[in-house]
Amino acid sequence: MLVKDIMVGDVACISPFATIRDAMRQMKLRGVKALVVEKRHEHDAYGVITYSNILKTIVAEEGDIDLINVYDICAKPAIALSRELEIKHAARLMVKLGIRRLLVTASNELVGIITMDDIVGAMLDTADGDDFVS
Repeated sequence: MLVKDIMVGDVACISPFATIRDAMRQMKLRGVKALVVEKRHEHDAYGVITYSNILKTIVAEEGDIDLINVYDICAKPAIALSRELEIKHAARLMVKLGIRRLLVTASNELVGIITMDDIVGAMLDTADGDDFVS
């Protein structure tokens, strides 16, 4: 099974110049725990902002959610992989790097996102989990 078979194509994105408050609003509205931070220009990389980034900034560092831009606290560059990759390789990468989500690209453009939850859900939906480990 390939990444494109289970990825989510409707990716929640945000401008790198949005504030943390904007990101929190969009996360709540979309019902997601992370947003993809758009590229600032053609040769830039995508980023990811998560609840953890936000909590660290506003609680631990006492940051102001109206003054700090998403770009300043996002994880960047985000790890991305091809939609044509086998799911087992995506899962191994997540485990090895200790991350929960990967961006999915085609021709270096964002086409989706895949999370650990997506992979586990697909494993449970298939009658034979061997598709993922063979």
